[in-house]
Amino acid sequence: MPQGQPSVVPEDGLTTRQRRNRPLVMVHTGTGKGKSTAAFGLALRAWNQGWPVGVFQFVKSAKWKVGEERALRVLGASGEGGSVAWHKMGEGWSWLQRDADDVTASEDAAREGWEQIKRDLAAETYRLYVLDEFAYPLHWGWIDTEEVVSVLRDRPGTQHVVITGRNAPQPLLDFADLVTEMGKVKHPMDAGQKGQKGIEW
Repeated sequence: MPQGQPSVVPEDGLTTRQRRNRPLVMVHTGTGKGKSTAAFGLALRAWNQGWPVGVFQFVKSAKWKVGEERALRVLGASGEGGSVAWHKMGEGWSWLQRDADDVTASEDAAREGWEQIKRDLAAETYRLYVLDEFAYPLHWGWIDTEEVVSVLRDRPGTQHVVITGRNAPQPLLDFADLVTEMGKVKHPMDAGQKGQKGIEW
């Protein structure tokens, strides 16, 4: 296994092991393809380690069936690896029965999703949280970015969080431990080609 060497060793009083196992906040943003895909790859790694995984899909319609959802649900139910819970805002969340057809309802649903995430963080329900497309409700002002940063800063235990979506707000980027910006160099849509099975879903 390759061994990464840090460019700086902080004087924080932590041992190498303590620093290595520090829980991370990760952000995948930018205009390029692959932000959610990379986050679901992390979910596979977490499942393999036996970690409970919580996926919260913001924005995407309930009709949008991503391949990773089925794969992770099957893996989570397999009895091997960790458990997987998958929640979709487009379905009104699994703990609510509500129609989210208009902007106001979508905004309310996004806030309700965030409230559930706060409850799960406080209870240490999952070891990895995938907050898919969560950058959008932050960018639109539906959820307060400063509150999100505060809650994530104070989360207990060893809970990792990955947030995806374009236009991630700067305070979140400043706080996060790892930020990856996906940049588009070229995309089939530029030539008029729509998304296809096995590639986009």
